[in-house]
Amino acid sequence: MEKKEERVSKRSKKTNEKPVVLVADDEPSIRELVQTVLSQQSLEVVTASDGEEALKVSEAQVVDCALVDIRMPKVDGLAVLEQLVLKNIPVIVITAYGTSDVTIEAMRRGAYDFITKPFDIDDLAEKVRKALDYSKTTEVLPIKGSKETSSLMVGMSAAMQEVYKLIGRVASTDVTVLITGESGTGKELVSRAIHYNSPRNKGPFVVVNCAAIPEDLLESELFGYEKGAFTGADERKIGKFELANHGTILLDEIGDMSPMLQAKILRVLQEHVIERIGGTRSIPVDVRVLAATNKDLQSLVKSGSFREDLYFRLNVVQIQLPPLRERKEDIPLLADHFIKKYAAETGKEVTGVTPEVMAALMAYDYPGNVRELENIIARAVALCSGKVLTLDVLPPQVVEQKPALRPLKEVLLEAERRAFRQAVAVAGLDPQAVADLLQVDLDYAKKRLKEWFSSVGSN
Repeated sequence: MEKKEERVSKRSKKTNEKPVVLVADDEPSIRELVQTVLSQQSLEVVTASDGEEALKVSEAQVVDCALVDIRMPKVDGLAVLEQLVLKNIPVIVITAYGTSDVTIEAMRRGAYDFITKPFDIDDLAEKVRKALDYSKTTEVLPIKGSKETSSLMVGMSAAMQEVYKLIGRVASTDVTVLITGESGTGKELVSRAIHYNSPRNKGPFVVVNCAAIPEDLLESELFGYEKGAFTGADERKIGKFELANHGTILLDEIGDMSPMLQAKILRVLQEHVIERIGGTRSIPVDVRVLAATNKDLQSLVKSGSFREDLYFRLNVVQIQLPPLRERKEDIPLLADHFIKKYAAETGKEVTGVTPEVMAALMAYDYPGNVRELENIIARAVALCSGKVLTLDVLPPQVVEQKPALRPLKEVLLEAERRAFRQAVAVAGLDPQAVADLLQVDLDYAKKRLKEWFSSVGSN
C-alpha cells in the first residue's frame, strides 16, 4: 500500500501547487460542470471518462481527492473506489442511483462521502473541501468484509442518505450501535442492514423486543436457564445471546429494560460472557450487540432509571432515524414501494395514485411514521376497485388534512431555481444549452445563471 507519508513527500517536491481533484464520470456535461465549479475554488481538476482512465490518471500523478461515478464503462466505479482507497485517496461517490444498497456498499468499501445527481454545486464544493482537509490529517483505509445485498430501506432524501452512510461505515466493524428514532421509523430495518452488510452476515440475526416480553420472562429469554432452575424448568433452555453466537443481536426498546437486567447486559458487553439462570459457569459468547429505542436515554439516565455506564457502552455510534414528517420527499417513493408490495400480495392491478391522493399523503404528518404510511397504503389497496388509489379509499384523518399554503411567488421561485439546478447538472454552465433544455429566452437564462451560478457560494 502506498503510505500517506509517500504521497505527502511527492506533493512537497512541487512548490505552490494546487490540490488535485480527479473527476471520473462518463457524462461530459458532469465533468465540465464539476471542473468549472472546483476550478473557482483554486483547485486543479483532472478528468477521466471511464474507470480504466481514472486508474491510469491516479497512477500517473498525485491525486488528493476523487469524485467517482458508480456506473462507468470498462471498470465500474466501485472497483475504482477500492483501488483509490488503497492509495489513501478520499473518494466522493457520485451517482444517479442513491438507493440504500448503493450508498451502503460504497461507504462499506471505504468511500469518504456520497452525492446524488442532480447535485447542489454548493454541497459538492463543501464535500470536496472537507475531503481535502480530511486527507491531510487522516489515513483513509478500506472497509473490508463480506456483504449480502438486501434492499431493506426506501428513501433518497438527504436525511436517509446520511443514515445509509453511517450504516456503510459501521457495518464491517464490531462496534456497538445505538439506533434511535420515533416508533415506526424503521429501526429494526437499520439493524438488519448493518448485520447483512457485515462479516457476520452468515451468522444468526436475533431480535429481542424488551418491551413486549414481561420482565419476569425477559431474563430467561435473553440468557436461558438450566433444567430445574425453577418450577416448570423441565429441560435446559438456550437463551437469545447463545442463539446469536457468531452473529448479531438487536435489543429493541432497550429503554424499557429493568435496572437488574441492565446490569447483566453491561456484563455481557464488558466480559463477553453470560450465565444461564440456575447455572454455575460463565459461557463465552461472540455476539455483536445493537440496541434500539424510541425513548430519550439521556433523560432516563438523568432520572436514574437507566444506567449511565450502560448508556455509554451502547452509544459507541448512534444512528438517529428522522421521522417521516421531516423527509416528506421520500413519500412518493415509499408509497410506490408499498403499492407494488400489496398489489402483488392481493393480486390487484393497482399501479399508482391520483394527484389528489398524493397531495393528501404529502400533507399528512404521520405520527406513526413509515409504519403508518404502510398501513394506509395496505388498507387503500385492499379497498381499491380500480388501477389507481383515490381519495375514497384513504382513512379520514388523511383526507381531512389541509395542506399549508405558501406565497405563490415563493413557490414559483423555488421551482424555477430547482429546474435551473437540474438543467446545469445535465448541460453544465452553457447558457444556450440551459435555455434550450428549459425552453426559456437565452438572455433570461444568462441572467439566472449569472445570479445563481456565477460562483460557488454566491447563490
